[in-house]
Amino acid sequence: MKLILIRHGDPDYSIDSLTEKGHKEAALLAERIAPMDVKAYYVSPLGRARATAKYTLDKAGRTAEILDWAREFDTLIPEEDGSKSIAWDWLPSEWTAIPEYFDKDHWYDVPIMKEAGMEAGIRKVWDGLDELLEKHGYRREGCIYRPVSPNEDTVVLFCHFGVTCVMLSHLLNVSPMILWHGFISAPTSVTTLITEERREGAAYFRVNGFGDISHLYKYGEEPAFSGRFCEMFSNSDQRHD
Repeated sequence: MKLILIRHGDPDYSIDSLTEKGHKEAALLAERIAPMDVKAYYVSPLGRARATAKYTLDKAGRTAEILDWAREFDTLIPEEDGSKSIAWDWLPSEWTAIPEYFDKDHWYDVPIMKEAGMEAGIRKVWDGLDELLEKHGYRREGCIYRPVSPNEDTVVLFCHFGVTCVMLSHLLNVSPMILWHGFISAPTSVTTLITEERREGAAYFRVNGFGDISHLYKYGEEPAFSGRFCEMFSNSDQRHD
């Protein structure tokens, strides 16, 4: 089975949709995805993901099922000033100083994560993903999947960066903190996982490609900066906070 996770196009968060560039990116993405032999399409309920998916779905003459749990991960971390922030915007110098954040079984036991209700939020995504995979023939057992109905189908999900990292943390059995901060996927990037059943009855999802934007480069379209931070602190034109 192939599981393809796609981040939405360059976002206009103020209207939960796409910028002009985002629409162009989504159209180029459709040139890549629509010709594929896809068993099923799924999409986050948020506008920017649905706007991105529409280009592919219209070109392929298909529809997508909306999955509420695939919305952008929205369990927020409380700040000292009373505000709240997303986990992947936290300064690396702060979270890396706490060893538990590297532990896949205890990162959400850190007091600030407990206060945020992080375990409940993360398990909602993990449970939703497992339900989806079981629907397509793969049942979670421990840290691997039992291929109840093994197949070579392709399943596509249009969603978001943060929730993609949450899904990958479950499939790969690692802390999402490592993925949230150590990886970045540009708008309309494609992440592909393929099952490997090296012994009959035991499958593992392996990343075949992360954050691929070759469809943009093919048409000379520069990737959007959304989601990234400044490459150098002295570069005031790039995002710092």
